[in-house]
Amino acid sequence: MTIPRRSWRGAGALVAAAVVGLTGGVISAGPAVAHTPTWAVTCSEVTVDLTNYTSDVPNTVTVSVDGKDLLPTETFGREFHKKLALPDHDKPVTVRLVVKDADGEGKHSIDQTKTAEVCEEEPTPPPTEPAPSETPSTGTPEPSATPSDEPSESAPAAPAPSPSSPDLAETGSSSSTPVIGGAAVAVLLAGGGILWAVRKRRTAQG
Repeated sequence: MTIPRRSWRGAGALVAAAVVGLTGGVISAGPAVAHTPTWAVTCSEVTVDLTNYTSDVPNTVTVSVDGKDLLPTETFGREFHKKLALPDHDKPVTVRLVVKDADGEGKHSIDQTKTAEVCEEEPTPPPTEPAPSETPSTGTPEPSATPSDEPSESAPAAPAPSPSSPDLAETGSSSSTPVIGGAAVAVLLAGGGILWAVRKRRTAQG
């Protein structure tokens, strides 16, 4: 059976139309899945990453904490990346992210909230005791290696003996011993001379 040439042409046109239709569907679906909003909240910060948005339209992003602006409304193009520090809080707070997509009818705009918990305080380490000193601070100074030849000026001088104080008992001979001996001999001689003269006088009288 032979298929007419016109039928081949008609079939080719249908295939081409189908391909174009599929291609258009993929192309039109591309931007719908391209927008990627990602954000995370911890006890201390908020991280926002927005990618693959339309670059030639004024997209906007806003971040607030318990109704107060943490990031006032800011315009971005294709991408937006920001890390924001949360204020100190002693109870959980609500963080809100609002992204307005200016492309199309705002199909990719988001309005989401997350809770930031209270950060746990780290335990304070105990104070460390100071290590004992190896050498005592109030030790006795070491004596000098070589004694001084000259006497210290501050040392008190030995008191000189007083001339009026009695002489200490002598345990040996002194320079006055010969003088005393000579005086004793002279006394003995004088006494002997006196006795001799007395006896001679008595003899003359008798």
